[in-house]
Amino acid sequence: MADRPLPAQSLLDSIPQRGALQRREPAPVHLWNPDLSGEMDMRITRDGTWYHEGDPIERKALAQLFASILRLDEDGKYYLVTPVERWAIQVDDVPFVATRLKVEGEGEQQQLIFTTNLEDEVTVDAEHPIRVTVDTETEEPSPYVRVRGNLDALISRNLFYELAERAVERKHGDGTRLGVWSKGEFFPIDGSK
Repeated sequence: MADRPLPAQSLLDSIPQRGALQRREPAPVHLWNPDLSGEMDMRITRDGTWYHEGDPIERKALAQLFASILRLDEDGKYYLVTPVERWAIQVDDVPFVATRLKVEGEGEQQQLIFTTNLEDEVTVDAEHPIRVTVDTETEEPSPYVRVRGNLDALISRNLFYELAERAVERKHGDGTRLGVWSKGEFFPIDGSK
């Protein structure tokens, strides 16, 4: 049996190369469908910290590289995917955390622009909505924004408070909802259905 590189290194070796030290755009993981290679000892905690074999990945560039090949499949599991390998990893909630918010403009045409812990920038719009779920036991809200594909970022508590300060009431569906505007779209943030 031939020696096989460790999963993390094997994944890195099979990613199509681009210029060194260049910020990597997400790979076209939706086009790649290799067989499952196994489960990797990699975990993303709710605060957005990436761990490999129990140790935090301290180099942001390395976490960004892994994030560029991350995919959430229909089975509800997260995978690191290359053209030749697919490794299951554990994600406690969602893989990213929105850590900064920039607001351009005002009113219904304002743009809410989030930056994640891994420097992904996303403007809230119909393809990148905000959603809020409420824990049925604790009644604590968990706000999210879509980053890409079906991958979300947890909106940090301080940014959620900032959104709440910007919130307005609006008739929505059968009632009045509290929410925010971005690019002409209204996004409820009150967590009600």
